[in-house]
Amino acid sequence: MQDLKVTLIQSELAWEDIDSNLAGFNSRIDAIEEDTHLIVLPEMFSTGFTMNAPALAQDMKSSAVKWIKEKSAEKNVDMVGSIIADDNGKFFNRLLWAKPNGEIFTYDKKHLFRMAGEEKIYSAGTKNITVELNGWKIRPFICYDLRFPVWTRNIANQFDAAIFIANWPERRSAHWKALLLARAIENQCYVIGVNRVGTDGNGLTYSGDSSIIDPWGTIIFQKSNQTCIYTADLSYDVLKTSRKDFPVWMDADNDIIRSP
Repeated sequence: MQDLKVTLIQSELAWEDIDSNLAGFNSRIDAIEEDTHLIVLPEMFSTGFTMNAPALAQDMKSSAVKWIKEKSAEKNVDMVGSIIADDNGKFFNRLLWAKPNGEIFTYDKKHLFRMAGEEKIYSAGTKNITVELNGWKIRPFICYDLRFPVWTRNIANQFDAAIFIANWPERRSAHWKALLLARAIENQCYVIGVNRVGTDGNGLTYSGDSSIIDPWGTIIFQKSNQTCIYTADLSYDVLKTSRKDFPVWMDADNDIIRSP
């Protein structure tokens, strides 16, 4: 299996301005010179993390969905990011995974951030997805999902890499960095975390700290407080060796253990 090239885009987001954000990411993606297989955008890349879903939600034929599908086809690369989705009158924080052939996969955020009232506005997803890319099995999650190791558990190496896209505020950046590292080590997989920078319409600041971490817990990339575009090679040999030489996964608890 070949190595996987992943590009993350850490950027500011224009508050509740879909057209401006799509134009901004259009320019940033056009500026990527390295070959890559996958481009990862932050959570709610078209709006910022807002509870104003009634005014901003889009269906699956909307401008943001159309844009990510067309950009994926144009660049011949898979693309990932989340939007505010309107699905038959219900709102979801929905991750879109677009493939160059026009196929699109979706994952609805499972854990809704109650400290911002997200659970009052949005409906929770109920199932994980795993997407294959060049032989790699990749499982995407959204922001607050990062705090829940049962939901993100890699049972019997079901996935080779996990993606966490986020709008994770700077004041809890230590949690973000620690939890990304923990998820990589405990799941013996690569972890890609993509966060935003700047200040949102609620006055919250974001330091980014987007990261790529290998299965041993080695930080390949981490950047704070600036817009950046970074492409990394995920080594299949490193993944395979970590699982062969230190097979923690063989002793994992596959069922949830509850006290009587």
